[in-house]
Amino acid sequence: MSRWYLGIDTSNYRTSAAIFDAEHVEWQNSGRLLDVPDGAIGLRQSDALFQHTLHLHEMIAGLPGGIGKEIQAVCVSTRPRAVEGSYMPCFLAGENVARSIAHLLGVPLYTCSHQQGHLAAAALSAQALSWLGTQEFYAWHLSGGTTELLHVAPGADGLPVAECIGGTTDLAAGQLVDRAGALLGLHFPAGEALEQLAKQSQSKERFQPKVADCRFSLSGMENKIRDLCARGTVPEDVASFTVRTICAAVERATAQAMERKKLPVLCAGGVMSNRLIQRRMHERFGARFAEPVLSGDNAVGAAVLAAVQHGETLL
Repeated sequence: MSRWYLGIDTSNYRTSAAIFDAEHVEWQNSGRLLDVPDGAIGLRQSDALFQHTLHLHEMIAGLPGGIGKEIQAVCVSTRPRAVEGSYMPCFLAGENVARSIAHLLGVPLYTCSHQQGHLAAAALSAQALSWLGTQEFYAWHLSGGTTELLHVAPGADGLPVAECIGGTTDLAAGQLVDRAGALLGLHFPAGEALEQLAKQSQSKERFQPKVADCRFSLSGMENKIRDLCARGTVPEDVASFTVRTICAAVERATAQAMERKKLPVLCAGGVMSNRLIQRRMHERFGARFAEPVLSGDNAVGAAVLAAVQHGETLL
């Protein structure tokens, strides 16, 4: 018999609802990117909150009809990270709906951070769900707003406890990708289009950011990319330069972490869906990844964490 759990995530870039069956380890996700005007590289929180409020019911309607009577619990992301002071108004849209659903169904409501949801979705996709409750591991969370190397350990409440031990000190990898994409005339978010451009390049050129204590800066890279564009560098080579530079920084930071303690590596977030970065990280560190559909923002991780917090034992 199926044991379904509902997850909801209203991040800064996607409205998403999902169900997860803890019995058969199956899931369904219904999500849509927020509408970003051409030429823009993001949204104001008020605009994101409005779009989530407008479309969340459509995402829930995209899940199987009548599934409500089989829902065991609901989990919703309520903040970017599980740290004090982490807050974005856009998560209120999902939280309000989740609380209402849980009340009407008479089931428990659990919460998680957006980052914890990413980790759970990546673990599900990489067939590493058991990691969440049994062992320590390193995790990269590379997205539009986050570039963090995390030391993750099982938490008493079933949620993964993530301590940031490295990553960028300023510009996030996803921000750099989107700004490079804007310079090249690509639509926001630019990750997939930039990757396709980079595949067409024969250039191996990259910039090697200074990495110390697993941390690095990417802010100067935007100017270097602007310079490449101003010199007439072809878009394919600009894209390759951007991706290879991010990859170089991530590799060096991971290597420095491994010098402290060797642990398995899990990679989450939309930027980590890039095949070049995945190939390098797998070759050097045996890293595991989420498939592209679970790399970006999604509610699947929240649904998984509903099951975990409800006491399900997952393989």
